[in-house]
Parts: sequence; C-alpha cells; structure tokens
Amino acid sequence: MSKVYVFDHPLIQHKLTYIRDKNTGTKEFRELVDEVATLMAFEITRDMPLEEIEVETPVTTAKSKVLSGKKLAIVPILRAGIGMVDGVLNLIPAAKVGHIGLYRDPETLKPVEYYAKLPADVEERDFIIVDPMLATGGSAVEAINSLKKRGAKHIKFMCLIAAPEGVEAIQKEHDDVDIYIAALDEKLNDHGYIIPGLGDAGDRLFGTK
Repeated sequence: MSKVYVFDHPLIQHKLTYIRDKNTGTKEFRELVDEVATLMAFEITRDMPLEEIEVETPVTTAKSKVLSGKKLAIVPILRAGIGMVDGVLNLIPAAKVGHIGLYRDPETLKPVEYYAKLPADVEERDFIIVDPMLATGGSAVEAINSLKKRGAKHIKFMCLIAAPEGVEAIQKEHDDVDIYIAALDEKLNDHGYIIPGLGDAGDRLFGTK
C-alpha cells in the first residue's frame, strides 16, 4: 500500500491558510503556491541517495556528501500543476520537466490524455507528479498510468490539498505511488469540489474564471 505523507510544518500550514483565503489575489496566490511547493520539495527529496566525495576546504581536505546523480523529473498535470513547478526547481534546478494534459470526457466523465511530453530517458528517472488538488483522483490516476505505460518505475505524487476519495483512488489503482500532501481535507461535495478546499486552483493561479 502506498504511503500518505501529510506535511504539518508550521510554515506550510501558515501559507496554506492564505492560499485557501478567497480574498487572496492572483499574484499573492501564485507566490504562495510557489513557496509551499519549495517547502514540500524539501521534504519529498529527503530520501534522495548521496555519495561521498573529497573536497578541499580553505583549511584541509574533507570527505563530504553530494547527490549521487539520480535523475529526477517533475511532471505537472496541466494546467494548474504548472503553478508548483518553479517551487520544486528552486531546490532542484537540474531536474527535467515533463507535461501531461488531461481533459474530462463529457460523456463518460473520465479523464482523457490530450498531451504528454516527457524526458527521453523515462525508465532511468524518478518522477514527481505535481497538481495543487487531488479531488476524485481521476486525473492523478490517469497521469500515473501515462508515465507507467511509457516505462516509469519510480513515481511520487505531490499536491497541496487532497480529499480522502482522491487518496483512496490512487492507493487502489497504484499502490506503489506514495502521496505527499499539505492538507487532507474533509470530503468532496456533489460537484466534485474539495471541502473546505481552495476553489479552482487553475483559475486562481491564472486569473481566469
């Protein structure tokens, strides 16, 4: 069973409060999402492998640790996921960025992939899928499907706010994908919106309605 990590760090919780606030404007909302993504990236990369090298300090030589070169890729689910990419790149500027676009079929209400562009060496990379919201879980499950069918073997999912229904959907379909969230909310309403949530993340990020 995949693990669920809920980040209770005071800075993340503080900033999340203002992300939820309906009075927070587009510019500030975008900046806050960026900052929380950076703080979450600090935690989600905790298990990145290290190797020891020798460096020369101004005083002597020292054995010290560096990242062992494990390749990482960030994949936002279009469009709202784009708002979290720069926050992760702030900490890991060498990571590659892929994109997955999904829309909901009006007949079946299921997500359909309309765009996918990933690094060429998919099988060699660790992937972090980012999307501010995990509601029904349909888009997240389909994005993970998209990566796996192209050869991805190590995938994590990171979002700001999740509903229990979305977490269960990922765990049911992809029990090898760990889930990293800033807050686990109460439920979905009849329209599939997370309660209490933060509204439509895409509209709030990009100033659309």
